Amino acid sequence: MVDYTEGSGKEYHIGVGPEDVGEYVIMPGDPKRCAKIAAYFDDAKLVGDSREFVTYTGYLDGKKVSVTSTGIGGPSASIAMEELVKCGAHTFIRIGTCGGMQLDVKGGDVVVATGAIRAEGTTREYAPIEFPAVPHLDCVNALVQACENLKVTHHEGVVQCKDAFYGQHRPETLPNGQELLRKWDAWLQLGAVASEMESAALFIVAAYKRVRVGSCFLVVANQEREKAGLENKQVHDTDLAIRVAVEAIRILMAKEAK
Repeated sequence: MVDYTEGSGKEYHIGVGPEDVGEYVIMPGDPKRCAKIAAYFDDAKLVGDSREFVTYTGYLDGKKVSVTSTGIGGPSASIAMEELVKCGAHTFIRIGTCGGMQLDVKGGDVVVATGAIRAEGTTREYAPIEFPAVPHLDCVNALVQACENLKVTHHEGVVQCKDAFYGQHRPETLPNGQELLRKWDAWLQLGAVASEMESAALFIVAAYKRVRVGSCFLVVANQEREKAGLENKQVHDTDLAIRVAVEAIRILMAKEAK
């Protein structure tokens, strides 16, 4: 492969090298969330700011950790993970936002993904569609334990991952709307708990790279509750989900230290 960095020692897209990142990385989508997450670290420093990829590195319980944003969607998320793995990272927690799907999933709750529907394009370049997109069990267990430790209302289950945000929110206006609506109904009947855009790509790339990954999300709102005439409050403050991700990293590190 061509070295597009021309020997800089930094990864081409994320702009950091092995000396810049920890083995544990939290991955939000929004670059603006990185400083908010890094505030939970000790001695956090900005080490990379390239395109949608912002990276801070600091310490949790004496262990070097990082946060790197991925932007929106599977393509950039897969790039971030590929390059972070090259830098030596081996455990990833995705933290973001989602839309609830089942009626008991309310705005302000946290969702922990146990699998992802591959309704996007990135993973098809990594694995045949028959291969499931699932997180690492260590990460799932740590995220659930973190929710319990913090007394957070949470739900575990399969999430739907898509490429088109408006394919979810106004499918009837799109040329392929009937197919989108038919599949959305199938996901609901099968018990999918939430919809988001990055986990499928991260789960598949992690399987290929033999690293660990898990995902947790703040539920912003639930369009199915809206359709059913139920209360549908909106919550946009991601701090609760961030604290779950940070606690999960602590749990994973403590387990490995034993």
